[in-house]
Amino acid sequence: MRLTALDEAAEAIGLRKNQGVAEARAMCPKLDVVEEDLAADRRLLDGIADWCDRYTPLVALDGRDGLFLDISGCAHLFGGEKALLADILARLFHMGLDARGAISSAPGLSWAASRFGRGGIIADEDMETVLAPLPVASLRLDQQTIAALQKLGLKQIGDLVMAPRAPLARRFGTQLLLRLDQALGRDEEPVSPRRPVASLSAERRLIEPVQAEEDILYLTGQIAQSLKTSLEERGAGGRAFELMLFRVDGRVFRIAAGASQPLRDPKRIAALFSERLQAVHDDLDAGYGFEILRLNVMRHEAFDTPQEDFDGARQKDASLAGFVDRVSARLGADCLQNFQLCESHVPERAVAAAPAIHGFASGKKPVASGFPWSRSERPLRLFRRPEPVDVSLAEVPEGPPESFRWRRVMHRVSRSQGPERLAMEWWIDGADAQPRDYFRLEDDTGHRFWLYREGLYGQMPPPRWFMHGVFA
Repeated sequence: MRLTALDEAAEAIGLRKNQGVAEARAMCPKLDVVEEDLAADRRLLDGIADWCDRYTPLVALDGRDGLFLDISGCAHLFGGEKALLADILARLFHMGLDARGAISSAPGLSWAASRFGRGGIIADEDMETVLAPLPVASLRLDQQTIAALQKLGLKQIGDLVMAPRAPLARRFGTQLLLRLDQALGRDEEPVSPRRPVASLSAERRLIEPVQAEEDILYLTGQIAQSLKTSLEERGAGGRAFELMLFRVDGRVFRIAAGASQPLRDPKRIAALFSERLQAVHDDLDAGYGFEILRLNVMRHEAFDTPQEDFDGARQKDASLAGFVDRVSARLGADCLQNFQLCESHVPERAVAAAPAIHGFASGKKPVASGFPWSRSERPLRLFRRPEPVDVSLAEVPEGPPESFRWRRVMHRVSRSQGPERLAMEWWIDGADAQPRDYFRLEDDTGHRFWLYREGLYGQMPPPRWFMHGVFA
């Protein structure tokens, strides 16, 4: 067992990371050791990252104990970079976290200064001055490269800056020079956010926290009103929304809602979250209240505004879309489904069930009754999976059955039509897949069925019969 993390008191008595626990107890018999919980550490770091969304949506995880924040264009909202950094560190300190941070134009420099230096605000002209006294470990290199550099007497970054680059590249590879250039700001290093970035966003910071759902919905409508102008300028409407609630103790709640058609009406957007809040009521713990509310438009599409007609058809479409939105928000996206056409001539693949809210979004219309599937008639009810049928007698080699047993009931065929041959999709079923011969059959009681034969009589393997649907 080895030490993986230390507090200030442990560091003060000379303990170090990766030191054996037995050796550490010999140095300090009263040492208090707690077993590491990686899952709990990750949850804590994720929670801090969610909390940092109040400063910028571009938050990335840095290993197991750090965060990268891209604050480009955000610092002026908090009084400048110095005030922003001071606010972050002060709030984390009051939450019981002792953190260090640095702000610079290079993520590598900020990483090095916050972990091995004093942190703070680093101007572009001071980059090399700040990096020079730091150890080579602050370049985020592997342990083998760090040990090799130290053996050569290159212990500080300043030693690498003054050394010729060609010998360093030959001896240690290009990774060393890449990390050095990233720390000096010569090579750009993008920050990949941990969550998708909203296309539009608006928020409200409150003097007094709110707890009641009515207040949350009222403020959501106000925020949606401020987003309406931006959506109109883009000629778009929101399709996917996210409401972020920042609780005063640092916890963040994310509530997602979708719309079947592009929306920018504040009342309809607020109505979506009214249903969502009803659905997540038991899981939404307001605690001492929410101090920041943010509404994100995660995805938007072109907003069409056709002229209204006299018969109110457009109003009926809007009512249907509103119904789909409300029910999907309350009960989940899968509660309402419609059918969409697929590019396949195999009957069970030609239509797929999809959530109604997604069907409206993709611009695909539901399958209308009486759709001309093909020139042949199709059954009103198509089974999800064809069911095996026992055929005792049939015309050979390609004729219909004279009788068949299905679901333990014997049916005698009085009339038939077919066959209609459908070849299988070789790119899915394989080149050896047998074609299907479909028959429309009517028994002596007037029931009509849709059967198909897979294979031909006189060939191996012997043919098989399946029931695929029934007519009205």
